[in-house]
Amino acid sequence: MNHSIRQEMNAYPDTENTMITPPPAPQKQWLVAYVKSCMEKKTAERLTAMGIEHYLPVQTVERRWSDRIKRMEKLVLPLMIFVHVTPKERPLPLTLSAVSRYMVLRGQHTPAVIPDQQMERFRFMLDYSPEAVSFSATSLAPGDPIRVIKGPLTGLEGELITLHGKHQVVIRIDLLGCAHVEIPVGYVEKIAD
Repeated sequence: MNHSIRQEMNAYPDTENTMITPPPAPQKQWLVAYVKSCMEKKTAERLTAMGIEHYLPVQTVERRWSDRIKRMEKLVLPLMIFVHVTPKERPLPLTLSAVSRYMVLRGQHTPAVIPDQQMERFRFMLDYSPEAVSFSATSLAPGDPIRVIKGPLTGLEGELITLHGKHQVVIRIDLLGCAHVEIPVGYVEKIAD
């Protein structure tokens, strides 16, 4: 073997035994898509058919009439659906005619991102709360940080506030407001500072 070729081969590491790692997959982000009125459930079905992860916050409530009681699904946030997409998948939900745009913060040009932890807490509250979850776009006064220790919401962390004379657990979604549900005070413990 020629001396210059041997030197050139020694200049490069052993490429046969090195692993080439692919670049990390782009992170999915929770975005809020605005939907036409009364098209939220149909949009959720179409997103499922497209293979796009989404979350439509609904809860079952009882409606009382003079002659009957009926259980119905109620939208917690009308005209909105959450989509969990990568930057590459971001344009796909906008191809649906019922989806008008993403929520964008004032003065910015990119869609507003809901942090994963806030979405997890919100989904947990909606999935496990026996009481109706309300949503308030107005800012609620800060409360004591608490953890639920009893009942179906055990493990949920949030804030304890008093609203209309009743104790409520609040989960803040910074861009949208606060989700809150009534809870007995004995079901929570204060988180040490």
